[in-house]
Amino acid sequence: MTKFKKYGLWAVIAISTIAFIAAGTAKLMGVEMVHKSFAVLGLPVFTGYLVGGCEIAGAIGLFIKKLSALAAAGLALIMIGAMYYHLKFDPQGFMPAALLFTFSVIIFLGRKNDSLLFNK
Repeated sequence: MTKFKKYGLWAVIAISTIAFIAAGTAKLMGVEMVHKSFAVLGLPVFTGYLVGGCEIAGAIGLFIKKLSALAAAGLALIMIGAMYYHLKFDPQGFMPAALLFTFSVIIFLGRKNDSLLFNK
């Protein structure tokens, strides 16, 4: 891996970590605006807290080389749900969700060879 790719991947990981920790913390703190999306989708209240916990765990997992690809895959799945919600109910929030989805895919591809699960 070239230095540019290595540092570029670390930059994407750092930006993603900040975003996912912020979003996860807001959900765990019960910020009403964040939890409204789950209610609109007809999901139970605990879903917001579950997703928030997964976002924080995933953000931490991005820094553990052997777990990074798996964490990125999980975060990408969460972002698919976020993109669906934003397309249907709040189009202005679609681009940030799509960007975090793209970052998660980049991290997955950049770290899959280091993974316990994907590298046989």
